[in-house]
Amino acid sequence: MTDRALTNFYSQARPGYFYAVGVGAGSADLVTMRAVRIISSVDVLIAPRSAKAEYSVARDIVNEYLNAGQRVIEHVYPMIRNEDETYRAWDKIAEEIEQWCKEGKSVAQITLGDPLIYSTSSYLLHCLHKRLPRERIRIIPGISAFQATAALAGEKLTLQEDRLTIMPATNLEAVEHALRSCETLVLYKCGGKIRELAELLERLELQDRCFLACYAEQGDREFLTRNLNEAIEKMPGYLATMIIWTGNRKWNG
Repeated sequence: MTDRALTNFYSQARPGYFYAVGVGAGSADLVTMRAVRIISSVDVLIAPRSAKAEYSVARDIVNEYLNAGQRVIEHVYPMIRNEDETYRAWDKIAEEIEQWCKEGKSVAQITLGDPLIYSTSSYLLHCLHKRLPRERIRIIPGISAFQATAALAGEKLTLQEDRLTIMPATNLEAVEHALRSCETLVLYKCGGKIRELAELLERLELQDRCFLACYAEQGDREFLTRNLNEAIEKMPGYLATMIIWTGNRKWNG
């Protein structure tokens, strides 16, 4: 498909298609032009919201791009550590999406960051691949939290032979292993592990080589620091991303 054909294909949402749309890290002006075109033209827009949240952050980001004729649904999903129950919950909305697509409606689910990086979209896509032809499922990439965090830090993620690892901070033993195995480590889900991470980085003498962003690009909620002791005292929430630079690999020759 040529560049022109690709642009035309995504000029507006198509009947019977489902779109998983990444809306970026938090600021409305980080939403891509392609995402805006789909979001503003889709018949049904699904905005995910966890059962523990008061509102959908993703919907809040794209409010200015919605139009009056759309059906907007806030889909409340459970925050549970049970794979079977999680997929059952997502399959219910997948069944509705299948029906809407069969009726000729265009449907999109918006998600923070990118649809394929620690995203609710991945659960939904898993269910939809059993219900819709793959050519009817389209993914619109978005700027992820780790990219926004690196930009806010003003430091590169990789160079030449450097290895980049992205993982959750839920298992500290795995985190320590990763720190010894890559040059740049990105940690998601670290909001509840700040104290333990601070102790680990101090032990490995990496406490001065990290950057933490909480609610990156989300206006007054944004919290940035290179001092994890400050984060222990002031951490405002769970949407936190940390980048740790362990060094660079030699690449001469």
